[in-house]
Amino acid sequence: METSTSHNLVHKDLLDACKKGDSRAQMKIYRLYYKPMYHASLRIIGDTMEAEDIMQEAFLVAFRNIGSIDLNVSFGAWLKRIVVNRSLDAVRKRKPEVELVADYPEEVPSESSYLPQEGTIEEKVEKIRRALEKLPEKYRMVLSMNLFEGYDHDEIGQILGITPSTSRAQLSRGKQKLLQLMTG
Repeated sequence: METSTSHNLVHKDLLDACKKGDSRAQMKIYRLYYKPMYHASLRIIGDTMEAEDIMQEAFLVAFRNIGSIDLNVSFGAWLKRIVVNRSLDAVRKRKPEVELVADYPEEVPSESSYLPQEGTIEEKVEKIRRALEKLPEKYRMVLSMNLFEGYDHDEIGQILGITPSTSRAQLSRGKQKLLQLMTG
């Protein structure tokens, strides 16, 4: 299994060239990372055009500050952190009254009941995507950060300014609400 350090070493020449302002190297790095960064933003933002803008801005910030990154640290993880933070900032600006308060679920359905049982994979994915878009932002943000981006509840709490227990509660509540949206 390839570690982030060995992955960075594969791209070390490209990243070194980016540090020197080589636009061709920047374009190669962009092509390697733009899809996962776009999708990371889209899952948080829920708007394709805004996610595209955030992803573009994140690359500009990364290339402008690439001289400050240690190449032994994962460039992808650093870039993803920029994308996630900018996405969360955009959500906060768009709707400053989003409240991130504790919600405690009454009952949590079994994990197997979260996925639709009929249709093709594409139909299932589309149904899940549509349901995610309908979730309240506080649930969508925590769900996306935990399930898709891999942040733990302590990290989510620090980023969103909530307690880890609130993050866990919102994840549980978000899953429950997602199930209701998909089965209702």
